[in-house]
Amino acid sequence: MDSANTQDLLDRARDGDTRARDALLRRYQGALTRWAHGRLPSHARDLSETSDLVQLTLLRAVSHLEDFDPRHPGAFTSWLRRIFQNLVLDELRRSKARGGQAPRLELDAGVPAEIVDAVGADSLANYHSALETLPQDLREAVVLSVEFGLSHEELAEAIGAPSANAARMRVSRALAQLAGVLGDE
Repeated sequence: MDSANTQDLLDRARDGDTRARDALLRRYQGALTRWAHGRLPSHARDLSETSDLVQLTLLRAVSHLEDFDPRHPGAFTSWLRRIFQNLVLDELRRSKARGGQAPRLELDAGVPAEIVDAVGADSLANYHSALETLPQDLREAVVLSVEFGLSHEELAEAIGAPSANAARMRVSRALAQLAGVLGDE
């Protein structure tokens, strides 16, 4: 992985540096692919597979870098996630138009069906509501760690933490707060 930070790669890619753009894509492709796995329901997969949507997400992101405004560490990952989720919703709409099933969960169509079945839509809604109560930096740490599966080293780089241990502690603090909010419900 390139030692440049994400903001540096973004700045260089916006200036037309193709090596920086490629490094940015390589940096996020694996994490996005791991996170995206299973988020496109099987009934919507006749035209697109998850890997196709990951590629399309990355292409859309690099073609619209000038529109991206990094307001906090980890914002690029959130932006990629949002692009992917919008593509999933598009696929679900296309599937429904072709006579397929309606989207199962409008709250977050990017959630794997197995998770919805395991925890239930109400629990998932509670998790999302509780997540929104966390400060942005802690929310981002949870999403990147739990949903994207980033290692502590990758997480430290994404959120601008000084070390992998600092990133681990931030996630632990965030999960403790999240558990407290969920326990109050």
